[in-house]
Amino acid sequence: MSNIEANYIAKLRNSGLRPTKQRIKICEVLFNREKTFHFSISELIKIIQSQHNQKISLATVYNTVHAFRKKGYLKEISIGNDISYFDTNTSSHHHFYDEYTRELIDIDSQEVEIKKTPTPPAGKKIKDIEVTFKISKKF
Repeated sequence: MSNIEANYIAKLRNSGLRPTKQRIKICEVLFNREKTFHFSISELIKIIQSQHNQKISLATVYNTVHAFRKKGYLKEISIGNDISYFDTNTSSHHHFYDEYTRELIDIDSQEVEIKKTPTPPAGKKIKDIEVTFKISKKF
């Protein structure tokens, strides 16, 4: 077993999941890349089935992705209208969301300056601020 596969198995077990062939394939698609990966669950299923020629159920992908999110291996970005993307870059950063291509693009946190924030409700504090700018084509 390679170090990479051992790392995937550890991630799966740490997330409370049994390391099956399908889940290891999900890890490979998510974490075996040099750049940040933004995806929806349906896009991830298409990649696994078309590029890796492997059948995988929606439930397996959904449960694995959400277990990874809960453990902090992935970040969920809600675009609105029940559209969620996931990000393999879990550090604090911002995004452009291209409404035409449905693509998320990272923005370095240094690129956005927040001058004023609201006072949180009593007993609460602001944990983090992440901004998503929705963009479209210029006409």
